[in-house]
Amino acid sequence: MNKTIAIIGLGYVGLPLALEFGKIYPTIGFDINPLRIKELQKHKDTNLQAKVEDFTKANLLVFSSKQDDLKKAHIYIIAVPTPIDAYKKPDISALLQASELVGRFLKKGDIVIYESTTYPTCTENNCVPILQNISGLIFNQDFFVGYSPERINPGDPKNTLTNIIKITSGSTDKIACEIDNLYASIIPAGTYLAPSIKVAEAAKAIENAQRDLNIAFMNELAIIFERLGIDTREVLKAAGTKWNFLPFTPGLVGGHCIGVDPYYLIHIAASFGYHPKIIAAGRYVNDLMPAFIAQKMIKLLSKNAIGALNANILILGITFKENCPDIRNSKVPEVRQELLDFGCNVHIYDPLANKEEVNKKYGFKTLNFHSLDQKQIQYDGIILAVAHTEFKNIDPCTLLSKNGVIYDLKGFFKSKAHARL
Repeated sequence: MNKTIAIIGLGYVGLPLALEFGKIYPTIGFDINPLRIKELQKHKDTNLQAKVEDFTKANLLVFSSKQDDLKKAHIYIIAVPTPIDAYKKPDISALLQASELVGRFLKKGDIVIYESTTYPTCTENNCVPILQNISGLIFNQDFFVGYSPERINPGDPKNTLTNIIKITSGSTDKIACEIDNLYASIIPAGTYLAPSIKVAEAAKAIENAQRDLNIAFMNELAIIFERLGIDTREVLKAAGTKWNFLPFTPGLVGGHCIGVDPYYLIHIAASFGYHPKIIAAGRYVNDLMPAFIAQKMIKLLSKNAIGALNANILILGITFKENCPDIRNSKVPEVRQELLDFGCNVHIYDPLANKEEVNKKYGFKTLNFHSLDQKQIQYDGIILAVAHTEFKNIDPCTLLSKNGVIYDLKGFFKSKAHARL
């Protein structure tokens, strides 16, 4: 195949695609952020997904933030963020803007593939009309579309793009096969050709909704067992001896997938006249957890004769998951705010999160390692919120004041932890 591929959006989804396609096909990695492009041109990935050798192997890949460079492409793969807004409604504005951008360069015979997570029907009902109107071309006659949902797991060195089966789909049978073959050429794990774009969209949505519900069940158990005075993790350890017990654990549910995608399903279901009960209930429980965690910390302090007012609390981790620098939709700032409302002084340390990004997005500063290393503050309470591997180098007990408590959400510190979620 001599066609040039353009990847629109070079975040956690787009960059791995660009690097893999760039090993075999002429590929344009496009992003509207010039700073991101400059970093990638220097073989630097601030998301910590790609190494220098990954860039050097992709010798057919070029990075650009110039829109006119997209006119060289024949296949466009859109991998832009699809978050929720302040009212927890789907925000597909970046998806629509990317469709407008591609529409300006669309030519006869071109294919547009969407990877961004969205609700079923979005590709054909929301994106295709924009491509058609901007380009003046006729859908499924002059140009074609496909949907191949991303399955990237940030911070996971094992389950990477090439090691995960890829779902594919296309707007006609012929194009579906072409798209499937395209992905099969870079993914040794193989592909799964879905019968329609809607099926592929729905499959992605329920993958994350299922995880959200399973974690919500664990979180609700944690709330129940807290009242009963039972260690939730000990209960799960005992139950886990049964062969078919699913190994989920309680915790904060943030990020740009699990904490977001269920709202996309809720949105599209409501627009068709059905208001989901179970999916919404799972979201409700998981959204309760920051308050639950803050309240438990206050109880732990009280049991150790430490008042909440002016208590110094250290939270370890602010990213949405371990060994990943991504702070999008992190629930740790909500835990912080709950503790502030109790009158605590709250400090956060995360070696992976960009301090400037945290300050810009959430409006507060995080600690540097020097502050911890010099033990400038004796903390009354420490919350292990994110199990970064780097935290293994920290002995939390040396940072505690007299009677200070450790609340380990991840079972990370083991015998050092005074309490676990």
